Amino acid sequence: MTNNTFPRSVRILRSEEYDKVFKNPIRASVYGVLVLARVNTELNHPRLGLIVPKKVLKRAVWRNRVKRIARETFRLNQHSLPNIDLVVIAKPKINNMANSELSEIFRKLWQQISHRLEN
Repeated sequence: MTNNTFPRSVRILRSEEYDKVFKNPIRASVYGVLVLARVNTELNHPRLGLIVPKKVLKRAVWRNRVKRIARETFRLNQHSLPNIDLVVIAKPKINNMANSELSEIFRKLWQQISHRLEN
């Protein structure tokens, strides 16, 4: 049975770790969401970082909803992802999406990044 938890080890926490992803990333985007990814040769599992600015989503409830859905889809799909660091950046049009639509978008973005890394 696979472990579908979201421990501290699968999170990008420090600004230096974010900076590594921002330098020469692989990009994938959909209406309202941008994902940056970079291969991580130091670890044998994927990691996730989230950037949901207050300028994009004013209310904390809205920002937390986006982060919760991103974490959940990552948690459920982390075993199918290669060893990469992912950073999700929310864009202004993300507020117009339903939860199910947002979940599907994140799943597609994870697959798109994985496919780009294979080629």
